[in-house]
Amino acid sequence: MAHVGRTHFLRAGLRSGIWTCQRGMTSSPIPSMPPCDFQPDTYKGMEMSKVKQVRSENLNPALFTYYKKPLLVHQGHMQWLYDVDGTRYLDLFGGIVTVSVGHCHPTVRKRAEEQMGKLWHTTNIYLHSTIHEYAEKLTSTLPGNLKVCYFTNSGSEANDMAVLMSRMYTGNYDVLSLRNCYHGASPYLMGLTALNTWRYNVPSGFGMHQTMNPDPYRGPWGGARCRDSPCQVQRSCDCAEGQCEAGDRYVEQLEDVLRFSMPKGRVGAFFAESIQGVGGTVQFPKNFLKRAFDRVREHGGLCISDEVQTGFGRTGTHYWGFQGHDVVPDIVTMAKGMGNGFPLAAVVTTPEVASCMGRALHFNTYGGNPLSCAVGSSVLDVIENEGIQNNAHVIGTYFLQELEKLRDEFEIVGDVRGKGLMIGVELVQDKATKTPLPVEDVNSVWEDMKDMGVLIGKGGVYSTVLRIKPPMCLTMEDAQFSIAVFRRALENYSAK
Repeated sequence: MAHVGRTHFLRAGLRSGIWTCQRGMTSSPIPSMPPCDFQPDTYKGMEMSKVKQVRSENLNPALFTYYKKPLLVHQGHMQWLYDVDGTRYLDLFGGIVTVSVGHCHPTVRKRAEEQMGKLWHTTNIYLHSTIHEYAEKLTSTLPGNLKVCYFTNSGSEANDMAVLMSRMYTGNYDVLSLRNCYHGASPYLMGLTALNTWRYNVPSGFGMHQTMNPDPYRGPWGGARCRDSPCQVQRSCDCAEGQCEAGDRYVEQLEDVLRFSMPKGRVGAFFAESIQGVGGTVQFPKNFLKRAFDRVREHGGLCISDEVQTGFGRTGTHYWGFQGHDVVPDIVTMAKGMGNGFPLAAVVTTPEVASCMGRALHFNTYGGNPLSCAVGSSVLDVIENEGIQNNAHVIGTYFLQELEKLRDEFEIVGDVRGKGLMIGVELVQDKATKTPLPVEDVNSVWEDMKDMGVLIGKGGVYSTVLRIKPPMCLTMEDAQFSIAVFRRALENYSAK
Protein backbone atom coordinates (compact mmCIF):
# COMPACT_ATOMS: atom_id res chain seq x y z
CA MET A 1 0.00 0.00 0.00
CA ALA A 2 1.34 3.47 -0.89
CA HIS A 3 2.51 5.64 1.97
CA VAL A 4 -0.21 8.05 3.07
CA GLY A 5 0.98 9.16 6.49
CA ARG A 6 -0.38 8.13 9.83
CA THR A 7 -2.46 11.24 10.47
CA HIS A 8 -3.73 12.13 7.02
CA PHE A 9 -7.08 10.40 7.08
CA LEU A 10 -7.77 11.52 10.64
CA ARG A 11 -7.23 15.13 9.60
CA ALA A 12 -9.29 14.67 6.46
CA GLY A 13 -12.26 13.28 8.32
CA LEU A 14 -12.72 10.12 6.27
CA ARG A 15 -15.61 8.00 7.48
CA SER A 16 -15.68 4.60 5.78
CA GLY A 17 -15.09 6.13 2.37
CA ILE A 18 -17.80 8.79 2.85
CA TRP A 19 -17.04 12.40 3.69
CA THR A 20 -19.46 14.30 5.88
CA CYS A 21 -20.43 17.96 6.00
CA GLN A 22 -20.03 19.85 9.23
CA ARG A 23 -23.76 19.64 9.90
CA GLY A 24 -23.57 15.87 9.66
CA MET A 25 -25.12 15.69 6.18
CA THR A 26 -23.80 12.79 4.11
CA SER A 27 -22.22 13.92 0.87
CA SER A 28 -20.82 12.23 -2.20
CA PRO A 29 -17.76 10.02 -1.71
CA ILE A 30 -14.37 11.45 -2.44
CA PRO A 31 -11.57 9.37 -3.95
CA SER A 32 -8.59 8.41 -1.86
CA MET A 33 -5.40 10.37 -2.27
CA PRO A 34 -3.57 9.13 -5.39
CA PRO A 35 -0.95 6.51 -4.52
CA CYS A 36 2.76 7.23 -4.29
CA ASP A 37 5.47 4.64 -3.62
CA PHE A 38 7.97 7.16 -2.25
CA GLN A 39 8.83 6.71 1.43
CA PRO A 40 10.13 9.80 3.26
CA ASP A 41 13.03 9.52 5.65
CA THR A 42 12.40 9.58 9.37
CA TYR A 43 12.52 13.15 10.62
CA LYS A 44 15.34 13.86 13.08
CA GLY A 45 15.30 17.66 13.24
CA MET A 46 13.96 20.29 15.66
CA GLU A 47 10.69 19.81 17.47
CA MET A 48 7.87 22.11 16.35
CA SER A 49 8.01 24.05 19.63
CA LYS A 50 11.71 24.80 19.11
CA VAL A 51 11.13 25.79 15.48
CA LYS A 52 8.46 28.28 16.57
CA GLN A 53 10.75 29.70 19.25
CA VAL A 54 13.64 30.22 16.83
CA ARG A 55 11.34 31.70 14.22
CA SER A 56 10.00 34.27 16.68
CA GLU A 57 13.39 35.13 18.19
CA ASN A 58 15.92 34.75 15.37
CA LEU A 59 14.09 35.24 12.06
CA ASN A 60 12.70 38.51 10.74
CA PRO A 61 8.92 38.90 11.25
CA ALA A 62 8.56 39.67 7.54
CA LEU A 63 8.71 35.87 7.11
CA PHE A 64 5.00 35.08 7.41
CA THR A 65 3.63 31.52 7.52
CA TYR A 66 0.56 29.87 6.04
CA TYR A 67 -2.20 28.21 8.09
CA LYS A 68 -3.36 28.35 11.70
CA LYS A 69 -1.30 25.24 12.36
CA PRO A 70 1.77 25.82 10.17
CA LEU A 71 3.25 22.89 8.31
CA LEU A 72 6.71 21.77 9.37
CA VAL A 73 7.78 20.35 6.03
CA HIS A 74 10.39 17.61 6.03
CA GLN A 75 10.77 16.25 2.51
CA GLY A 76 9.51 16.70 -1.05
CA HIS A 77 9.06 14.29 -3.95
CA MET A 78 7.72 15.46 -7.32
CA GLN A 79 4.22 16.91 -6.64
CA TRP A 80 4.20 15.76 -3.02
CA LEU A 81 5.32 17.29 0.28
CA TYR A 82 5.72 15.43 3.57
CA ASP A 83 5.58 16.92 7.05
CA VAL A 84 7.61 15.74 10.03
CA ASP A 85 4.92 13.18 10.95
CA GLY A 86 5.04 11.61 7.49
CA THR A 87 1.73 13.13 6.41
CA ARG A 88 1.61 13.54 2.64
CA TYR A 89 0.22 16.62 0.89
CA LEU A 90 -0.46 17.33 -2.76
CA ASP A 91 1.37 20.57 -3.47
CA LEU A 92 -0.71 22.76 -5.77
CA PHE A 93 1.35 25.89 -5.10
CA GLY A 94 4.82 24.62 -5.96
CA GLY A 95 6.72 26.74 -3.48
CA ILE A 96 4.97 29.86 -4.82
CA VAL A 97 5.07 28.85 -8.50
CA THR A 98 8.73 27.86 -8.22
CA VAL A 99 8.91 24.07 -8.37
CA SER A 100 8.36 23.55 -12.08
CA VAL A 101 9.22 19.92 -12.86
CA GLY A 102 8.84 18.37 -9.39
CA HIS A 103 10.35 18.48 -5.90
CA CYS A 104 13.80 16.87 -5.96
CA HIS A 105 13.28 15.68 -9.54
CA PRO A 106 15.75 12.78 -9.93
CA THR A 107 17.27 14.05 -13.19
CA VAL A 108 17.82 17.56 -11.86
CA ARG A 109 19.07 16.26 -8.54
CA LYS A 110 21.58 13.95 -10.24
CA ARG A 111 22.93 16.78 -12.39
CA ALA A 112 23.28 19.04 -9.32
CA GLU A 113 25.13 16.34 -7.41
CA GLU A 114 27.50 15.74 -10.32
CA GLN A 115 28.32 19.45 -10.56
CA MET A 116 28.77 19.74 -6.79
CA GLY A 117 31.50 17.14 -7.08
CA LYS A 118 33.37 19.22 -9.67
CA LEU A 119 32.97 22.97 -9.16
CA TRP A 120 30.55 25.10 -7.17
CA HIS A 121 31.79 28.61 -7.54
CA THR A 122 34.49 30.72 -9.15
CA THR A 123 32.58 33.88 -10.17
CA ASN A 124 32.74 34.84 -13.83
CA ILE A 125 36.19 36.39 -13.74
CA TYR A 126 37.22 32.92 -14.96
CA LEU A 127 35.66 30.91 -17.75
CA HIS A 128 33.69 27.77 -16.98
CA SER A 129 31.70 25.79 -19.52
CA THR A 130 28.37 25.49 -17.70
CA ILE A 131 27.33 29.14 -18.05
CA HIS A 132 28.13 29.13 -21.78
CA GLU A 133 26.33 25.85 -22.43
CA TYR A 134 23.32 27.04 -20.47
CA ALA A 135 23.14 30.48 -22.10
CA GLU A 136 23.13 28.91 -25.56
CA LYS A 137 20.46 26.37 -24.61
CA LEU A 138 18.25 28.92 -22.82
CA THR A 139 18.30 31.53 -25.59
CA SER A 140 17.38 28.86 -28.15
CA THR A 141 13.92 28.73 -26.53
CA LEU A 142 13.30 32.45 -27.13
CA PRO A 143 12.15 34.13 -30.35
CA GLY A 144 13.77 36.88 -32.39
CA ASN A 145 17.05 38.40 -31.32
CA LEU A 146 16.66 37.71 -27.59
CA LYS A 147 20.11 36.20 -27.38
CA VAL A 148 22.06 37.82 -24.52
CA CYS A 149 21.75 36.67 -20.88
CA TYR A 150 22.63 38.30 -17.59
CA PHE A 151 22.21 35.73 -14.81
CA THR A 152 21.09 36.68 -11.30
CA ASN A 153 19.67 34.82 -8.30
CA SER A 154 16.06 36.03 -8.00
CA GLY A 155 13.24 37.62 -9.96
CA SER A 156 13.63 40.86 -8.03
CA GLU A 157 17.29 41.08 -9.02
CA ALA A 158 16.35 40.38 -12.64
CA ASN A 159 13.68 43.09 -12.71
CA ASP A 160 16.03 45.56 -11.01
CA MET A 161 18.52 44.89 -13.80
CA ALA A 162 15.84 45.26 -16.48
CA VAL A 163 14.88 48.71 -15.16
CA LEU A 164 18.53 49.77 -15.16
CA MET A 165 19.13 48.46 -18.69
CA SER A 166 16.04 50.14 -20.13
CA ARG A 167 16.89 53.51 -18.60
CA MET A 168 20.48 53.38 -19.83
CA TYR A 169 19.63 52.17 -23.32
CA THR A 170 16.78 54.63 -24.00
CA GLY A 171 18.13 57.57 -22.04
CA ASN A 172 14.62 57.87 -20.57
CA TYR A 173 13.92 57.56 -16.87
CA ASP A 174 10.16 57.03 -16.49
CA VAL A 175 8.83 53.46 -16.29
CA LEU A 176 5.25 52.26 -16.67
CA SER A 177 3.51 49.23 -15.16
CA LEU A 178 -0.04 48.04 -14.47
CA ARG A 179 -2.05 48.42 -11.29
CA ASN A 180 -2.34 45.11 -9.44
CA CYS A 181 1.05 43.99 -10.77
CA TYR A 182 3.88 42.40 -8.80
CA HIS A 183 7.46 42.66 -10.02
CA GLY A 184 9.35 42.32 -6.73
CA ALA A 185 9.64 43.97 -3.34
CA SER A 186 13.16 45.40 -3.38
CA PRO A 187 13.48 49.12 -2.59
CA TYR A 188 14.01 49.75 -6.30
CA LEU A 189 10.92 47.80 -7.35
CA MET A 190 8.50 48.74 -4.59
CA GLY A 191 7.29 51.61 -6.75
CA LEU A 192 6.92 49.37 -9.80
CA THR A 193 4.79 46.84 -7.93
CA ALA A 194 1.25 48.18 -7.54
CA LEU A 195 -0.28 46.29 -4.63
CA ASN A 196 -0.53 48.22 -1.37
CA THR A 197 0.03 45.07 0.70
CA TRP A 198 3.60 44.96 -0.63
CA ARG A 199 4.52 48.60 0.01
CA TYR A 200 6.18 50.09 3.07
CA ASN A 201 5.66 53.70 4.06
CA VAL A 202 9.00 54.88 2.69
CA PRO A 203 9.89 56.97 -0.35
CA SER A 204 9.80 54.76 -3.43
CA GLY A 205 8.77 54.70 -7.04
CA PHE A 206 10.37 57.91 -8.29
CA GLY A 207 9.81 57.95 -12.05
CA MET A 208 7.43 54.99 -11.96
CA HIS A 209 3.80 55.17 -13.06
CA GLN A 210 0.83 52.81 -13.25
CA THR A 211 -2.06 52.56 -15.67
CA MET A 212 -5.46 50.92 -15.17
CA ASN A 213 -5.30 47.17 -14.86
CA PRO A 214 -6.98 45.51 -17.87
CA ASP A 215 -9.02 43.06 -15.80
CA PRO A 216 -12.06 41.66 -17.66
CA TYR A 217 -13.61 40.47 -14.38
CA ARG A 218 -13.24 43.41 -11.98
CA GLY A 219 -12.46 46.17 -14.44
CA PRO A 220 -15.09 48.37 -16.14
CA TRP A 221 -14.69 46.58 -19.49
CA GLY A 222 -14.54 42.95 -20.45
CA GLY A 223 -16.86 40.04 -20.97
CA ALA A 224 -17.50 36.58 -22.28
CA ARG A 225 -15.08 36.62 -25.24
CA CYS A 226 -12.15 38.63 -23.89
CA ARG A 227 -9.78 36.11 -22.27
CA ASP A 228 -7.42 33.58 -23.80
CA SER A 229 -8.68 30.88 -21.47
CA PRO A 230 -11.06 27.92 -21.36
CA CYS A 231 -13.00 29.98 -18.76
CA GLN A 232 -14.58 33.33 -19.56
CA VAL A 233 -16.14 36.13 -17.54
CA GLN A 234 -19.88 35.67 -16.91
CA ARG A 235 -21.08 38.95 -18.37
CA SER A 236 -22.07 40.07 -21.84
CA CYS A 237 -19.42 41.19 -24.29
CA ASP A 238 -19.58 43.77 -27.08
CA CYS A 239 -16.49 42.42 -28.79
CA ALA A 240 -16.76 41.44 -32.43
CA GLU A 241 -15.00 38.37 -33.78
CA GLY A 242 -11.27 39.05 -33.80
CA GLN A 243 -11.60 42.50 -32.21
CA CYS A 244 -11.61 43.01 -28.43
CA GLU A 245 -13.37 46.26 -27.56
CA ALA A 246 -12.37 45.93 -23.91
CA GLY A 247 -8.71 45.77 -24.86
CA ASP A 248 -9.09 48.99 -26.85
CA ARG A 249 -10.62 50.80 -23.86
CA TYR A 250 -7.77 49.78 -21.56
CA VAL A 251 -5.20 50.86 -24.16
CA GLU A 252 -6.90 54.29 -24.16
CA GLN A 253 -6.27 54.47 -20.40
CA LEU A 254 -2.60 53.68 -21.00
CA GLU A 255 -2.44 56.41 -23.63
CA ASP A 256 -3.87 58.85 -21.08
CA VAL A 257 -1.03 58.08 -18.67
CA LEU A 258 1.50 58.56 -21.45
CA ARG A 259 -0.15 61.83 -22.42
CA PHE A 260 -0.55 63.40 -18.97
CA SER A 261 1.91 61.77 -16.55
CA MET A 262 5.11 61.18 -18.47
CA PRO A 263 7.56 63.35 -20.42
CA LYS A 264 6.46 63.60 -24.03
CA GLY A 265 8.01 60.81 -26.07
CA ARG A 266 10.35 59.87 -23.22
CA VAL A 267 9.32 56.47 -21.85
CA GLY A 268 12.03 54.22 -20.49
CA ALA A 269 10.11 50.96 -20.26
CA PHE A 270 6.77 49.22 -19.85
CA PHE A 271 6.62 46.15 -17.58
CA ALA A 272 3.91 43.50 -17.81
CA GLU A 273 3.39 39.97 -16.56
CA SER A 274 1.81 37.75 -19.20
CA ILE A 275 -0.71 36.67 -16.56
CA GLN A 276 -0.58 38.51 -13.24
CA GLY A 277 0.55 36.13 -10.50
CA VAL A 278 0.51 37.64 -7.00
CA GLY A 279 -2.32 39.93 -8.15
CA GLY A 280 -4.63 36.93 -8.49
CA THR A 281 -4.06 35.24 -11.87
CA VAL A 282 -5.52 38.16 -13.79
CA GLN A 283 -5.59 37.74 -17.57
CA PHE A 284 -5.75 40.66 -19.95
CA PRO A 285 -8.20 41.10 -22.85
CA LYS A 286 -6.99 39.76 -26.16
CA ASN A 287 -4.80 42.15 -28.13
CA PHE A 288 -4.29 44.49 -25.16
CA LEU A 289 -0.63 43.69 -24.67
CA LYS A 290 0.17 43.87 -28.37
CA ARG A 291 -1.37 47.33 -28.73
CA ALA A 292 0.20 48.49 -25.45
CA PHE A 293 3.65 47.44 -26.68
CA ASP A 294 3.08 49.40 -29.89
CA ARG A 295 2.15 52.57 -27.98
CA VAL A 296 5.13 52.33 -25.62
CA ARG A 297 7.56 51.85 -28.49
CA GLU A 298 6.07 54.87 -30.26
CA HIS A 299 7.08 56.85 -27.15
CA GLY A 300 10.66 55.57 -27.17
CA GLY A 301 10.30 52.88 -24.52
CA LEU A 302 11.34 49.24 -24.25
CA CYS A 303 8.79 46.50 -23.58
CA ILE A 304 9.66 44.10 -20.78
CA SER A 305 7.89 40.76 -20.20
CA ASP A 306 8.09 39.49 -16.63
CA GLU A 307 8.02 35.71 -17.12
CA VAL A 308 8.99 34.88 -13.54
CA GLN A 309 5.77 32.90 -13.05
CA THR A 310 4.46 32.25 -16.58
CA GLY A 311 7.61 31.00 -18.30
CA PHE A 312 8.96 27.52 -19.04
CA GLY A 313 5.73 26.05 -20.41
CA ARG A 314 3.42 26.81 -17.50
CA THR A 315 0.66 28.33 -19.67
CA GLY A 316 0.56 25.13 -21.72
CA THR A 317 0.05 26.45 -25.23
CA HIS A 318 3.38 28.29 -25.33
CA TYR A 319 6.81 28.01 -23.77
CA TRP A 320 6.74 31.69 -22.81
CA GLY A 321 3.59 33.46 -21.64
CA PHE A 322 4.17 36.49 -23.87
CA GLN A 323 3.90 34.26 -26.96
CA GLY A 324 0.21 33.84 -26.18
CA HIS A 325 -0.16 37.60 -26.71
CA ASP A 326 1.60 37.50 -30.10
CA VAL A 327 4.36 39.87 -28.98
CA VAL A 328 8.15 39.78 -28.84
CA PRO A 329 9.49 41.91 -25.95
CA ASP A 330 12.77 43.78 -25.87
CA ILE A 331 13.70 42.28 -22.51
CA VAL A 332 12.51 39.12 -20.77
CA THR A 333 12.98 38.49 -17.04
CA MET A 334 12.70 35.01 -15.59
CA ALA A 335 13.24 33.12 -12.32
CA LYS A 336 11.31 30.70 -10.06
CA GLY A 337 10.60 27.62 -12.23
CA MET A 338 13.83 28.31 -14.10
CA GLY A 339 15.77 26.54 -11.34
CA ASN A 340 12.96 24.29 -10.02
CA GLY A 341 13.52 25.85 -6.59
CA PHE A 342 17.25 26.49 -6.92
CA PRO A 343 18.18 30.22 -6.75
CA LEU A 344 18.44 31.15 -10.43
CA ALA A 345 17.14 34.04 -12.52
CA ALA A 346 18.04 35.91 -15.68
CA VAL A 347 17.54 38.98 -17.83
CA VAL A 348 17.55 38.11 -21.53
CA THR A 349 17.64 40.84 -24.14
CA THR A 350 19.02 41.76 -27.54
CA PRO A 351 22.71 42.44 -28.22
CA GLU A 352 21.86 46.11 -28.85
CA VAL A 353 20.20 46.62 -25.47
CA ALA A 354 22.79 44.52 -23.63
CA SER A 355 25.62 46.65 -25.02
CA CYS A 356 24.73 49.51 -22.65
CA MET A 357 26.03 47.47 -19.71
CA GLY A 358 29.57 47.89 -21.02
CA ARG A 359 29.66 51.55 -20.00
CA ALA A 360 30.74 50.73 -16.45
CA LEU A 361 31.68 47.77 -14.32
CA HIS A 362 28.80 45.59 -13.12
CA PHE A 363 29.03 42.34 -11.26
CA ASN A 364 26.85 39.69 -9.62
CA THR A 365 28.92 37.43 -7.38
CA TYR A 366 26.69 34.35 -7.58
CA GLY A 367 24.88 35.00 -10.86
CA GLY A 368 25.54 32.25 -13.40
CA ASN A 369 27.62 30.12 -11.03
CA PRO A 370 28.46 26.58 -12.23
CA LEU A 371 25.99 24.87 -9.90
CA SER A 372 22.98 27.03 -10.76
CA CYS A 373 23.67 26.79 -14.50
CA ALA A 374 23.93 23.00 -14.31
CA VAL A 375 20.58 22.86 -12.52
CA GLY A 376 18.95 25.27 -14.99
CA SER A 377 20.23 23.29 -17.96
CA SER A 378 18.85 20.07 -16.51
CA VAL A 379 15.44 21.70 -15.95
CA LEU A 380 15.31 22.61 -19.66
CA ASP A 381 16.11 18.99 -20.53
CA VAL A 382 13.33 17.66 -18.31
CA ILE A 383 10.77 20.11 -19.74
CA GLU A 384 11.61 18.89 -23.24
CA ASN A 385 12.14 15.18 -22.61
CA GLU A 386 9.14 14.63 -20.33
CA GLY A 387 6.59 16.69 -22.26
CA ILE A 388 6.08 19.08 -19.35
CA GLN A 389 4.56 21.89 -21.42
CA ASN A 390 1.98 19.63 -23.03
CA ASN A 391 1.15 18.12 -19.63
CA ALA A 392 0.52 21.63 -18.28
CA HIS A 393 -1.84 22.25 -21.20
CA VAL A 394 -3.79 18.99 -20.89
CA ILE A 395 -4.05 18.82 -17.11
CA GLY A 396 -4.57 22.58 -16.78
CA THR A 397 -7.40 22.64 -19.32
CA TYR A 398 -9.16 19.78 -17.54
CA PHE A 399 -8.64 21.50 -14.19
CA LEU A 400 -10.14 24.77 -15.47
CA GLN A 401 -13.15 23.06 -17.03
CA GLU A 402 -13.92 21.22 -13.81
CA LEU A 403 -13.45 24.36 -11.72
CA GLU A 404 -15.87 26.13 -14.03
CA LYS A 405 -18.50 23.57 -13.04
CA LEU A 406 -17.89 24.46 -9.39
CA ARG A 407 -18.28 28.15 -10.27
CA ASP A 408 -21.68 27.42 -11.79
CA GLU A 409 -22.74 25.43 -8.73
CA PHE A 410 -21.49 27.48 -5.78
CA GLU A 411 -22.44 31.10 -5.13
CA ILE A 412 -19.12 31.99 -3.51
CA VAL A 413 -17.08 31.03 -6.60
CA GLY A 414 -17.16 34.29 -8.53
CA ASP A 415 -14.61 33.66 -11.25
CA VAL A 416 -12.33 30.94 -12.59
CA ARG A 417 -9.50 32.01 -14.84
CA GLY A 418 -6.11 31.08 -16.16
CA LYS A 419 -4.35 28.97 -18.70
CA GLY A 420 -2.37 25.76 -18.39
CA LEU A 421 -1.31 25.29 -14.78
CA MET A 422 -1.54 29.01 -13.97
CA ILE A 423 -5.01 29.05 -12.38
CA GLY A 424 -6.97 31.37 -10.10
CA VAL A 425 -10.35 30.98 -8.38
CA GLU A 426 -11.83 34.18 -6.95
CA LEU A 427 -14.24 33.86 -4.02
CA VAL A 428 -17.05 36.39 -3.50
CA GLN A 429 -20.03 36.98 -1.24
CA ASP A 430 -22.33 37.56 -4.19
CA LYS A 431 -21.77 36.88 -7.87
CA ALA A 432 -23.74 39.93 -9.01
CA THR A 433 -21.96 42.54 -6.86
CA LYS A 434 -18.58 40.73 -6.77
CA THR A 435 -18.20 41.78 -3.14
CA PRO A 436 -15.07 40.01 -1.90
CA LEU A 437 -15.65 37.09 0.42
CA PRO A 438 -14.37 38.02 3.91
CA VAL A 439 -10.82 36.81 4.42
CA GLU A 440 -11.80 34.63 7.37
CA ASP A 441 -14.29 32.81 5.12
CA VAL A 442 -11.70 32.39 2.37
CA ASN A 443 -9.37 30.96 4.99
CA SER A 444 -12.04 28.50 6.05
CA VAL A 445 -12.09 26.94 2.58
CA TRP A 446 -8.31 27.18 2.25
CA GLU A 447 -7.63 25.56 5.64
CA ASP A 448 -10.19 22.84 4.97
CA MET A 449 -8.41 21.87 1.76
CA LYS A 450 -5.12 21.65 3.64
CA ASP A 451 -6.69 19.38 6.23
CA MET A 452 -7.81 17.13 3.38
CA GLY A 453 -4.29 16.97 1.99
CA VAL A 454 -4.22 19.68 -0.71
CA LEU A 455 -2.05 22.80 -0.46
CA ILE A 456 -2.95 25.90 -2.49
CA GLY A 457 -1.93 29.55 -2.43
CA LYS A 458 -3.77 32.83 -2.02
CA GLY A 459 -3.45 36.14 -3.81
CA GLY A 460 -5.21 39.18 -5.19
CA VAL A 461 -5.57 42.61 -3.66
CA TYR A 462 -8.25 41.29 -1.26
CA SER A 463 -6.50 37.91 -0.65
CA THR A 464 -9.60 36.22 -2.01
CA VAL A 465 -8.10 34.43 -5.01
CA LEU A 466 -7.09 30.81 -4.50
CA ARG A 467 -3.95 30.22 -6.56
CA ILE A 468 -3.35 26.84 -8.20
CA LYS A 469 0.15 26.69 -9.70
CA PRO A 470 1.52 23.21 -9.00
CA PRO A 471 4.63 21.40 -10.16
CA MET A 472 3.90 20.67 -13.82
CA CYS A 473 4.36 16.93 -13.34
CA LEU A 474 0.82 16.87 -11.91
CA THR A 475 -1.25 13.90 -13.15
CA MET A 476 -4.88 13.61 -14.18
CA GLU A 477 -5.53 11.53 -11.07
CA ASP A 478 -4.07 14.33 -8.95
CA ALA A 479 -6.31 16.88 -10.65
CA GLN A 480 -9.41 14.74 -10.10
CA PHE A 481 -8.54 14.32 -6.43
CA SER A 482 -7.97 18.07 -6.07
CA ILE A 483 -11.32 18.91 -7.64
CA ALA A 484 -13.07 16.48 -5.30
CA VAL A 485 -11.35 18.06 -2.28
CA PHE A 486 -12.22 21.56 -3.50
CA ARG A 487 -15.86 20.53 -3.89
CA ARG A 488 -15.91 19.09 -0.39
CA ALA A 489 -14.40 22.28 1.07
CA LEU A 490 -17.05 24.39 -0.70
CA GLU A 491 -19.80 22.08 0.52
CA ASN A 492 -18.47 22.28 4.07
CA TYR A 493 -18.48 26.07 3.89
CA SER A 494 -22.01 26.16 2.42
CA ALA A 495 -23.26 23.87 5.16
CA LYS A 496 -22.17 26.19 7.98
